[in-house]
Amino acid sequence: MAETTGTASAKGFRSAELGWPELHRIPHPPRRVPLIGDVLGASVRSPLQDSMRFGRLLGPIFRRNAFGKEIVFVWGAELAAELADESRFAKHVGLGVANLRPVAGDGLFTAYNHEPNWQLAHDVLAPGFSREAMEAYHPMMLAVTERLTDHWDRERAAGRSVDVPGDMTKLTLETIARTGFGHDFGSFERARPHPFILAMVGTLTYAQRLNAVPAPLAPLLLRGALRRNEADIAYLNRTVDSLIAARRSSSGEGDLLDRMLETAHPETGERLAPQNIRRQVITFLVAGHETTSGALSFALHYLSRHPDVAARARAEVDRVWGDTERPGYDQVAKLRYVRRVLDESLRLWPTAPAFAREARRDTVLGGVHPMRQGAWTLVLTAMLHRDPDVWGDDAERFDPGRFDARAVRARPAHTFKPFGTGARACIGRQFALHEATLVLGLLLRRYELRADPEYRLRVAERLTLMPQGLRLHLDRRAPALDSVPGRPVARAGD
Repeated sequence: MAETTGTASAKGFRSAELGWPELHRIPHPPRRVPLIGDVLGASVRSPLQDSMRFGRLLGPIFRRNAFGKEIVFVWGAELAAELADESRFAKHVGLGVANLRPVAGDGLFTAYNHEPNWQLAHDVLAPGFSREAMEAYHPMMLAVTERLTDHWDRERAAGRSVDVPGDMTKLTLETIARTGFGHDFGSFERARPHPFILAMVGTLTYAQRLNAVPAPLAPLLLRGALRRNEADIAYLNRTVDSLIAARRSSSGEGDLLDRMLETAHPETGERLAPQNIRRQVITFLVAGHETTSGALSFALHYLSRHPDVAARARAEVDRVWGDTERPGYDQVAKLRYVRRVLDESLRLWPTAPAFAREARRDTVLGGVHPMRQGAWTLVLTAMLHRDPDVWGDDAERFDPGRFDARAVRARPAHTFKPFGTGARACIGRQFALHEATLVLGLLLRRYELRADPEYRLRVAERLTLMPQGLRLHLDRRAPALDSVPGRPVARAGD
């Protein structure tokens, strides 16, 4: 088996003063208080947006302290490009990611670099995201999206707005469950979210809360939350164990679960252990739908607020797909402007909003800041994507034109990182991008999206990001003929 990447990560939180010899050179927020640090005025519910605010104030590298936990943050493009160098830096599993290890263990997302199951699982599962595999998933993605549009048609007919984050979560959970594991949660047939979603949100929220509470006080302050988290983890484990047991007693589907159960490493013959299979399934079910649902929700928000962008994207769908009822796999990649809308949404609000990197050996970051081996920093992706030196003084403005081919070629490398970086970047990124582009194309072709004029974007944080309380009104589009013979376009219907 290929050698695992990275350095052996010590367990537990490592405060920055242990790894940054000249920490005093890195600015921190004003009004730091002994013992409690920089917590005055901080928000427990929105730590990422707090850090973005301090990043704007303090510059491309800064630090924050909460109850003795000192963290170095980076968002400047030049520093982030250095941190993307795999010869010097590796993924660091810390903060909220490490807090998920009780449920995900050494799954692909939460494994430490030295744990062998990461490389084994990666090598076994990578073919599950090949072009051939993606083409096999495509019809199931279409079928799940049809369940969404049936639901939205009913809501529209009843004169109701639609719950965008809730419905995108149902959509992406069903998609990864069906394509990866042959399972149907029946999300669109339920009046309330499936218990799996509630348990998943519970574990993510608990992992986030642990970051904001002093470790010695966590058992006291989070006693009730801990019990709920343990119950949530138990439910996730039971659900996945029953799913795996059902597959063992039936014929295979050729999907990700079959690969986990039946495929040996091509070089060593090693197989995933039963406990690791459970952890990988949970990882895919959680990570495989949570971030994509957020990306779709933000994209729909921006489309509803920018009718000129929506019109251009809709015109592309009409032109490329024509009267094809169920677009083929190859037709999705041809929606280049729709993909730019998605990328621009991910730029402004990358649903995995940060990633951590640690030094493989002693080094100096930016030629200024010494780092000992194992020292780590958190790259604020949401701020990297707003660096004015890369994206301009209007970096807060939504503009899909930033992702036309010429603009992309002109930008420095490592400035757009919604899926992390390096060997440990998201294995399912092509799956997510195909799914999201397909869904946006289908929804744009079917509906006009109307925003609530009173709504103001609020971003909910639960390790991932999601627009909070976003609801949209829908108008059904009716086909009309344009000047191209036999090709329908669309106009607003009722």
